[in-house]
Amino acid sequence: MSKDNSEFKGIQEYLDKGAIILDVRTEAEYSEGHVKNSLHIVLDELEYEIDQLKALQKPIITCCRSGARSERAKDILLDEDFEVINGGPWQNVESYI
Repeated sequence: MSKDNSEFKGIQEYLDKGAIILDVRTEAEYSEGHVKNSLHIVLDELEYEIDQLKALQKPIITCCRSGARSERAKDILLDEDFEVINGGPWQNVESYI
C-alpha cells in the first residue's frame, strides 16, 4: 500500500492528534504481530467495550489483517460518535509509526 492511498488518508494526521490504534483481529492473529502499543479488542467484543473507549477521549485508527474487519469496527464506532478512521491492514498503520 502506498501512503497516498486515499482510503487510508489521514493516518498521519490522526497519529499527530494522539490517536489510539485499535486492532480488531483475533487473539491468535494479534499474538503473531501487531503495532506496538496498539489496543486490542476483538471485533466481536467491540460493542461491549464502547464505554472503555469513550473514557479514553481520543481519536481512533482501526486496523486488522486486510482492512475488512477494521472497516466494520470503524462503522460501529462512527455510530457511537467516535472520531475514527480505518487504517486498513495493521502493517499499513505500522508503516506510519
